[in-house]
Amino acid sequence: MKKKIGGIGLCMLWSILTCAQTITPQAEQRAKDIVTKMTLQEKIEYISGYTSFSLRAIPRLGIPEIKLADGPQGIRNHAPKSTLYPSGILSASTWNRELLYKLGQGLGQDAKARGVNILLGPGVNIYRAPLCGRNFEYFGEDPYLTGETAKQYILGVQSEGVIATIKHFAANNQEWSRHHASSDIDERTLQEIYFPAFRKAVQEANVGAVMNSYNLLNGVHATEHKWLNIDVLRNLWGFKGILMSDWTSVYSAVGAANAGLDLEMPKGRFMNLENLLPAIKAGTVTEETINLKVQHILQTLIAYGMLDKEQKDSNIAEDNPFSRQTALELAREGVVLLKNEGNLLPLKGKTAVMGPNANLIPTGGGSGFVTPFSTVSVAQGLKELKKKNLLLLTDDVIYEDIVHEFYTDANRQMKGFKAEYFKNKTLSGQPEVIRTESSVDYDWGYGAPLDGFPTDGFSVRWTACYMPQTDGQLKLHIGGDDGYRLFVNDKHITGDWGNHSYSSREVELPVEGGKEYRFRIEFFDNISSAIIRFNAYSLNEAKLRQGLAKVDNVVFCTGFNSNTEGEGFDRPFALLRYQELFIKKIASMHPNVVVVLNAGGGVDFTNWYDAAKAILMAWYPGQEGGQAIAEILTGKISPSGKLPIS
Repeated sequence: MKKKIGGIGLCMLWSILTCAQTITPQAEQRAKDIVTKMTLQEKIEYISGYTSFSLRAIPRLGIPEIKLADGPQGIRNHAPKSTLYPSGILSASTWNRELLYKLGQGLGQDAKARGVNILLGPGVNIYRAPLCGRNFEYFGEDPYLTGETAKQYILGVQSEGVIATIKHFAANNQEWSRHHASSDIDERTLQEIYFPAFRKAVQEANVGAVMNSYNLLNGVHATEHKWLNIDVLRNLWGFKGILMSDWTSVYSAVGAANAGLDLEMPKGRFMNLENLLPAIKAGTVTEETINLKVQHILQTLIAYGMLDKEQKDSNIAEDNPFSRQTALELAREGVVLLKNEGNLLPLKGKTAVMGPNANLIPTGGGSGFVTPFSTVSVAQGLKELKKKNLLLLTDDVIYEDIVHEFYTDANRQMKGFKAEYFKNKTLSGQPEVIRTESSVDYDWGYGAPLDGFPTDGFSVRWTACYMPQTDGQLKLHIGGDDGYRLFVNDKHITGDWGNHSYSSREVELPVEGGKEYRFRIEFFDNISSAIIRFNAYSLNEAKLRQGLAKVDNVVFCTGFNSNTEGEGFDRPFALLRYQELFIKKIASMHPNVVVVLNAGGGVDFTNWYDAAKAILMAWYPGQEGGQAIAEILTGKISPSGKLPIS
């Protein structure tokens, strides 16, 4: 162990000389020599993606196919499962350089186990807008902390022979309208706040790749920004690696080609033969410009030996023990104690664990989403440590499924849902099929919902009635791929009515005994897979009260998830209203409530802060997060995380 720490310390001290890969004059010359042997068509085709996450092979020149993979929290491509590390904002909360280097090593090893050459991380955009949907991937608001965190992450990744990619260059402060928003920032602010992490990555960690952002910077898209990409990144900082686009962040051929972009991903929508050959012929783009792009890519690959050896390392297990241990250590050090009134923590006596996140490990969505081999939830972690002193009041215990109490109409003669199937996406005209179904829970995959229906471009409507016997609270869960929406008594309750991969929504609905509630679920499939799921549960308040009366304290696990914050959309600042109300409800029944909060950034505590005796900011703690949180709650370890945001 001492030897390992010493090696890490030496790497941090002599990063440029000993641990970071450098692009040598020899690598540059070898790349130039290869370029001279390529046809113009080969060169133009090489500066865009071959598949969504690979670069094309050119066997006659000894160039292999190069694999790229998301992302900052784990390897998301080229294998169905991988280590789910804690989110970037938790990693930054550790303030631990050696541990951040280990994070990079773990990511590098996971990449090599899958034959991945280029890791698309870390993300270092500064936390200036608290509603940015990808803040969970980033390292907070302080340029120095962000830079130091990124540096160690990159050094660790690249020490394993994997190219790291720092992103998103530059000033990417929001996800909403990210293709169209312009970040208008003066140069001093750019140099002092937005650039330092990128500069440190280039000059101190020798990062192999940089990714441009979607947004415009002072009115010019980043992929077309000559001052940003050539004057600053290349000429001022001396970057010699690969400058790639974010996926579909290129908006013109000539503009991107002349502004320094080397690689368009995921494919050549603009920088392709159709656009660039005429531009070269007309003199608006030179062949020397194309040559330099190919050289940048090849000299980086050469520096990492990727033209000379197989990238996949079969000696590294895909479910890597080193990675799993690193994920646990990060979670232990990144959780932040925000409140501990009356020294309620560490927990003493019998404890109840409950809440929507008690039995799962949530994470943000998009390229930061990873499917792990296994997880440890807070409930599992506490069960292991407290054994007989733990009472599970998780949602599956205190909520009861009531879908079997739904009827097709107000006459209440037949149980189930009336289902109407349409051969169009808009629920238009008369339905082709009408039938009764006991539930709404379908995964049609890439197939048709019924015989004679198309595999894409159909829609379905389900209707049902429900009459509760007593006043109460319903929890309604709906999800789908593609569009779905839920109406109750003709009022829109929730949904995600658009073309997208699977997402879900959850709401609470107060109900009155003896009152009729008419449910309407609408769904359409655009293309690809088709999934729709709906569940309804009723809170058993008597069971809840009985359980709380038996315990000395309550751990309530709540917060955000990949449906409320992630790539491509911005996040709310407050918990869902029903979660806030539930915290207050629990506090009205029990004096000792601990809230374990999952979120990728700041949260409005106004409505429930006083109801909680203790609060742990757990961020998104990764696959081992439940064990780390349980150890902190029980006092096995002390919380040591520091907030990277104000």
